[in-house]
Amino acid sequence: MANFDEMAMLFAIGNIEEHERAMNVRQTRRKEIISDPFDTSDRLFIKNFRLTKDLVNRLSAVDLNTKILVTLNFLATGSYQSPTGNSKFIVLSQPSVSRCISEVVEALNRPEIFDKWVKFPSNLNELTEIRNGFYRETGFPGVIGCIDCTHVAIVPPSNNLNLNENENPEYIYVNRKGYHSINVQLICDSKLRVLNVNALFPGSTHDTHIIWNNSSVLPVMQELHRRNHHNFYLLGDSGYPLRPWLLTPITNPTTSPEKYYNQKQMSTRSLIERCNGVLKMRFRCLLKDRTLHYKPEKASSIINACIVLHNMCITNNIPLDEHDIPEYDNLGMMENREILADNNRNLDLALGRQHREKIVTYLFQRHV
Repeated sequence: MANFDEMAMLFAIGNIEEHERAMNVRQTRRKEIISDPFDTSDRLFIKNFRLTKDLVNRLSAVDLNTKILVTLNFLATGSYQSPTGNSKFIVLSQPSVSRCISEVVEALNRPEIFDKWVKFPSNLNELTEIRNGFYRETGFPGVIGCIDCTHVAIVPPSNNLNLNENENPEYIYVNRKGYHSINVQLICDSKLRVLNVNALFPGSTHDTHIIWNNSSVLPVMQELHRRNHHNFYLLGDSGYPLRPWLLTPITNPTTSPEKYYNQKQMSTRSLIERCNGVLKMRFRCLLKDRTLHYKPEKASSIINACIVLHNMCITNNIPLDEHDIPEYDNLGMMENREILADNNRNLDLALGRQHREKIVTYLFQRHV
């Protein structure tokens, strides 16, 4: 078939050149400004490029739509690259699939795309809108986000990696469940949209001691309260420190108001667990039993890409059948049984208790 195409092409070129020599003696050709060569006639295309449009298309790189579909299929199924490339609707070599995934993931991580789709509220109007959404959904006042960490399994990083590629030794990626992972901190709103993600830390990293203290959201919350905007809170579990801007459960509640507060705090905070479940159900490459076969830095980029796509789905109301949300253990979320005894900042801790007490009283008064 290839020989036939080549012969036909050469024959076409010869005929065209004969025709052009005869016509160009007396005709003044009208100049055309054409931005896309594929918009020219078949005859002119062959004259200019010596190949037919069909042959050029077959020789060209993978088109953009195919690159996106290949990447989405990989993220959605968690299948390894060979099955993705050999699927019934796209036939590509494994190296081609790998390049497609790399290009699309890199594009989704670019600031002009990532920052558009994953952004923490930047002004009081946006904060108030999110807070109102939480209150309508849960009846818990002041909440602008629920925060928690989830683990995304990766293959063990090579100990031979260049330090510029990976600054952490292999063992630091082993989490307390015994598998290698990235510990990903998420903050979501009441619609399950991710407002902030940090996918940079190894699996053994503690949620609070390292990840939260290095979060870009922490200084935002501190500044809000410094400016006396005291009615905006995040909700976290017991692994996070109680602060005026971060409300946690009450350890060993004894009174009815305290017990009711814990109940409401937990039910509202369950939104972050549901967000994580929807995210990993939609993009199953993030599930524990799928395991990303990439270096940590590339795995982090894939996680970020999934977050961008998840938020696109939420914004565009793309339906998802939630009856199949994975089991809690397969979501990579680990209950924080360790109660953080953070006494290094006694003033913030005391103020946090005051704010929590106000919420305890408010919730119980509305309950009875």
